[in-house]
Amino acid sequence: MSLHADATRVLSAWQAPDADQDGLRTAYLAHLAARPDGMWKACRSGHLTASALVVDPAGERALLTLHGKLGLWLQTGGHCEPADTTLAGAALREATEESGIEGLRLLPWPARLDRHRTPCAVHLDVQYTAVAPAGARPVISEESRDLRWFAFDEVAGVADASVVRLLEGTRALL
Repeated sequence: MSLHADATRVLSAWQAPDADQDGLRTAYLAHLAARPDGMWKACRSGHLTASALVVDPAGERALLTLHGKLGLWLQTGGHCEPADTTLAGAALREATEESGIEGLRLLPWPARLDRHRTPCAVHLDVQYTAVAPAGARPVISEESRDLRWFAFDEVAGVADASVVRLLEGTRALL
C-alpha cells in the first residue's frame, strides 16, 4: 500500500471529534483524491504533513520544540518522505528524529487535524500523540533551537492556539 493510499484509509476511517474536524477530514480526502502528489512537499498547492505531540508517560507534560525557522514552540513533525509507508510511521519518524527519544509509542489514531500556511505551502497536518518511555531524555536536533518539557498548564503560555488545540485533543485520547 502506498503512503497516499494509507493516508486515504486513515482519514476515511478516522472518527472526527466535531463538525469542524470532520470538515477538515473531508477537505483532506478531497485533496488526496484530486492530487496523486498530495503527500509530497513538491505539491505547491498544499500537502499532507505528519506531526506528533510527545507526552510523558504520566500524561502531565508535553515536549515542545522551538522551531529553527519559525521561532515558535511547536509539536514535532514535518514532511512525509519517500521511505514512509504509513502516515503514523511518518509522524513517529518525525517525533523520534526531532525529540531524540527512542521507543516512543504512537497512539493509533490522529488526535486532530490542522490546516495552516507555511513558507513552503499549505500544510494539511495530521496530528498524532506519542507517549515517551519512562525516563526519556530529549536531545535537540539540528532543526530546533531548543527542546523542552512543559507542564500541560504551561503550554498555552508558550505555544500558539493550534498547539493548545492539539494538547486538548491529546488529553481527550489519554
